Amino acid sequence: MTRTFGKILAAALLASATLMFSQDAAQDVDKAAKDTGKATKTAAKDTGKATKTAAKDTGKATKTAAKDTEKAADKTGKETDKAAKKTGKGIKKGVKDVGHGVKEGADKTADTVK
Repeated sequence: MTRTFGKILAAALLASATLMFSQDAAQDVDKAAKDTGKATKTAAKDTGKATKTAAKDTGKATKTAAKDTEKAADKTGKETDKAAKKTGKGIKKGVKDVGHGVKEGADKTADTVK
């Protein structure tokens, strides 16, 4: 009977050790799941904040670029207007010179024909 009792005692100890190890593993898995959830929540908050900041910075940069483009367009328009006026004056002077030359040529032709 002593042998049988020893075998039963050994089996009970083995079973209880297995049960204790499985409970410990379950607690470890539960703790790891909670830690992962907390880390995921923190990462999501950080990503949200970074996205919001990036969006604000992008908006500011776009607004600045639009203002710069508008200023450049205004300056280009003014320069084009100046160039057009200079071109117009040059054409007007050229036409007058040509007209004067034609008049002189006509006078000489008329003098020659007389």
